[in-house]
Amino acid sequence: MDLLPDLWRQEYWLPPGVTWRDVEQLADSDRPRPHDLLIALPLALGFVALRYVFESFFAPPMGRCLGVKNRLQVTAAPHPRLESFYTRRSRQPTQSEIVTLMSLCGKTQRQIETWFRLRRNQDRPPLTKKFAEAAWRFFFYLTAFVAGLACLIDSPWFWDRRECWSQYPVQPMERAHYWYYMLELGFYGSLLLRISVDIKRKDFKEQVIHHLATIFLLSFSYCANYIRIGTLVMLLHDSSDILLESAKMFNYGTGWRKTCDTLFVVFAVAFLVTRLVIFPSKILHTTLVLSIEEFQPFFGYYLFNVLLMVLQALHIFWAGLIIRMVYKFQKGKLEKDERSDEESEVEEEGPDKRGEENEDQGEDYCWERSKDKMNSKLRMLTNSCVLTNHRASVANNMRKAQ
Repeated sequence: MDLLPDLWRQEYWLPPGVTWRDVEQLADSDRPRPHDLLIALPLALGFVALRYVFESFFAPPMGRCLGVKNRLQVTAAPHPRLESFYTRRSRQPTQSEIVTLMSLCGKTQRQIETWFRLRRNQDRPPLTKKFAEAAWRFFFYLTAFVAGLACLIDSPWFWDRRECWSQYPVQPMERAHYWYYMLELGFYGSLLLRISVDIKRKDFKEQVIHHLATIFLLSFSYCANYIRIGTLVMLLHDSSDILLESAKMFNYGTGWRKTCDTLFVVFAVAFLVTRLVIFPSKILHTTLVLSIEEFQPFFGYYLFNVLLMVLQALHIFWAGLIIRMVYKFQKGKLEKDERSDEESEVEEEGPDKRGEENEDQGEDYCWERSKDKMNSKLRMLTNSCVLTNHRASVANNMRKAQ
């Protein structure tokens, strides 16, 4: 029962020497209150509904203008035993499992491998779905960045970061900044609500951590009246996200390779500059160093900076992926985005491999490259040797059983 009152102890939220009565000198409309965050839930549901409308009626014509087309897929023939293995055990059976399935199903190695390859292709998200998702994010980030820049361009802390802490925490909140905060909070809430149906990528866990950290960071910084520095953090992140989603959109289209490559390079530069240079040198320096020029450190100071450090750790993780992509891009070996969706793993089946690589061209930043056919043949030869031994073993076991 005493947990809730203890949560709002002023020692946690306010610098030493400042009390809640000092903050209450501001009018109710000029100061952040915790119950204001409740509006984020209906806003998140509203974003989910708005996204459905956008992806249903606006994204398709945009995709047609860019030449986005779903590739024809050959469906796998219904087979209950293989389907059970696929759904319950593994989408990519090992060599020994293939041998077992051959004896159980009465099929050849080639037929088993082809069935699983076709079945995996059925689970891949179509290009139109990927394009719609990228277009929706592009629309939001562009709108949020323009609106955020418009409401911050005349703010004193946009030009002088020390103003972020002037008279903190007794700082009046403008309504434009309130709505900027709530809309961003609602948007990231909608991403969490749809995370189970959105395309899963290899950095799925990092994305979940990012969304949770962002929501907690926005909520805490709002309640602690870190709104001035919080608006700068949001604006900085939206700036490079616009380029990322626009590059994806052109990548899913047809005939936009040079445009996609150019946007990717610009995005890579913008991401590395904003996340690895500006964020630590400006934002973190402001919260860690400039803030204590105005007040002594307290619990809220440490918690806020820890959350920003988590965000910076994710920046470093994604920067590593981008640097790898840039390195491959310069060598002409970039095949797909390092964050590509899990459904699009590279197959290793001989002649049909080219068809699946064509499917993989729908991945984020998928640049074509020549595959070494010799490696494929060597793999097939190795597999044949392994399978020969397995077949002999299975045959001996069956004779003994008889």
